[in-house]
Parts: sequence; structure tokens; C-alpha cells
Amino acid sequence: MTKSGTGLMARNGEDVSPVEGVKAAVAGFTSEFKGFRASVEQKLQQQDERMNKLDQKTMMAARPVLERTDYDAPHQKAMTAYLRTGDDDGLRGLELEGKALSTVVNGDGGYLVDPVTSETVNSVLASTASIRAIANVVQVEATSYDVLMDSTDVGAGWADETSASAETGTPTIERISIPLHELSALPKASQRLLDDSAFDIEGWLAGRIADKFARAEAAAFITGDGVDKPTGILTHNIVDDASWAWGNLGYIATGVDAGFNGGDALIDLVYALGAQYRANGTFVMNSKTAGAVRKLKDADGRFLWSDGLAAGEPARLLGYPVLIAEDMPDIASGADAIAFGDFSAGYTIAERPDLRVLRDPFSAKPHVLFYATKRVGGDVSDFAAIKLLRFAVS
Repeated sequence: MTKSGTGLMARNGEDVSPVEGVKAAVAGFTSEFKGFRASVEQKLQQQDERMNKLDQKTMMAARPVLERTDYDAPHQKAMTAYLRTGDDDGLRGLELEGKALSTVVNGDGGYLVDPVTSETVNSVLASTASIRAIANVVQVEATSYDVLMDSTDVGAGWADETSASAETGTPTIERISIPLHELSALPKASQRLLDDSAFDIEGWLAGRIADKFARAEAAAFITGDGVDKPTGILTHNIVDDASWAWGNLGYIATGVDAGFNGGDALIDLVYALGAQYRANGTFVMNSKTAGAVRKLKDADGRFLWSDGLAAGEPARLLGYPVLIAEDMPDIASGADAIAFGDFSAGYTIAERPDLRVLRDPFSAKPHVLFYATKRVGGDVSDFAAIKLLRFAVS
């Protein structure tokens, strides 16, 4: 368009009003802007697609993969045949690479399950709400595991080049022996179900075993008496932290019978723990206790409890993570309902890596029983690393 007097001249030579010219210009600009916007959106979409592909590759690379070796496949095939039909010919004489041990251990309590099923059970145990999630877990081949601890500090002193060095103190070494006990589960299934080829016998068995083991372990690690089971943290002698000595667990009183006196007792509990343990500290309590703690506020009206910022993250209390363990006692008069400590130092779980299964088609006809066993033990390994909160006046 060109200027013509006070008006505008269109391309066909006709005069147009200024308003119509502005409208035409705006329409042209809008059309060009829409094209530019569509181009930008297309490029952004392509960029998002490339980023998603990169994220998927990164996740696949980071995902832990259970590598199957050449001997895993026949082991799993033979184990499947044994579980479904009782045919153990494939297991007899089968040896595990790296072990001078045949899987023919039926007389000693069953056959070693294949690595995939065993790994599934271990993965479930590690992810359950149990002390196992925060404790020190070690794999052993013996019937017990010994922990050596220095219950006193090594002496130290200053000296110059000419003065004689004074003799320092000698540390006291404590030996804590953790025996391994047999943990068993006894799921059962009908033979008709086992004959169904669509039935995932390995997945079903792993799930049932893991569920039974997880519940039994979680209870034993808290309240186990050490007789044919692990020794729980609450089984040990518990004394006022002011008179604490090695071999005991110390407690801090809330100052109120069966209740809180504000949040001061929780703060006292945190700082009763040594600084070397506090950085890795975790609160342990059951759901009912957590419900009461969530209501506590500081002097400025702020809640002491904060939920995790992302899915899967633990809640935090006074800045420290919280583990919900349902086997911890409820709030009651004199109850030690909250534990705080560095459990990776304070509690050790020792276990054998092998999981055995014995098929029993006779004891519960028409069902087939699967007697699954593993050996595990646990005990307090550092009495200074765990403190308890007692709901009492003193």
C-alpha cells in the first residue's frame, strides 16, 4: 500500500480509509504472529520429545538389572518343575558356580531357590517399614556374626620434641556375638492352581514368603527376646540416660505420664545422642504415636513435623527422617514409644544369603505346602547410638 493524499491506496489502485488500512495491517501482523507461534510450539514439542527419550535412556541405564548368568536359567527351570510337580531330578546334581555346594540339600531343609526369586524376596524385605531399612545389614556364611566395638575412647595427649610422652588410656573392646536363627514361612496352594501354566508360581511364592518374613522380622527387631529369634532394641535393659553405661539403652522422660510436655522432650532426646551419631539420626515410632507427634508445635505455632517434599521421601521431625515401625509400643504410662538414633551403627542384622524351599504335598491335602526358610539374626551393636523417649514423669 502507498500513501494517496490523506487516505491510503490499495494494491488495485482504489483509495481506502485509514481505519481500514490499520485493520488490514493488524490482520497481517496477527497472521504472521500465529505462524511464528506455531513454529515455536513445534520446535518446543520436538525438544520435549528429545528430552523424554534422553530421560528414558537415563532411567534404563540407572535401573538395577539382575544379571542372569548361564547357570541361572537351568536353576530357575529346575526349580519351577520342582514347585509345580515335585520333580527334583533337574535339581539333583546341579551345582552353583562359585560354590562347592550342590543344591541337593533336601534333607537339610529344602532346595536353594533360584537367584531371581531370592532377589525378589530380598528386595521386598529391604523396602518394608522395618528397622532393616535403616540398620546395618551384613551377609555371612557362618552361624553367627561378631561385632567388635570400642566402648571407650583411645587416649590422646599433646607433646613437644623434647618432653617425654605420657602413657595414654587403653580402649575397652566389646565383643557382641549375633547368632543366626531360622526364619520360616509356610504358604500353600492347591495342586490345580499349580497345574495351571498361566499361574506365576515363582512370583506368587516370592510374594507370600516376603510378606511372612517381613512381618516376623519387623517384630523381632523391635521386641524379639533373642530365643530362636533376633534380639530387639526394646529387649535390652533401659536406664535413665543420666546414669547410662555400656550394655544399656538410655531414655529421656517426657515429664508427663503417658503424654507430651510440648516438644521440649523431643529436643532433649535429639541432643542426648552423641554428635557423631546425630548427623545420621532417625526417629522410629508407630502410626498412633506419629499421629500425636504431628500435632506438636513450637513456641511460634509452627509444626515440628513436616511431610516429605516428594513421593517416597520420609517425613521429618525436627529435621530428621521418621521411620514408621508398627511394632513400636503405643503412647502409654512408662512406654518407650519413640526411638532416635543412628541405627546403621546401633543395630546390626546378619543373614545368610541363601533361601531354601521344601515342597510338602502330603501334610495338607489337597493343598501343597511350601516350607521356606532363611537364617537371620539381629542385635544392638552400639549402645551409645540409640536413645529412647519414655512417656513418664521421670
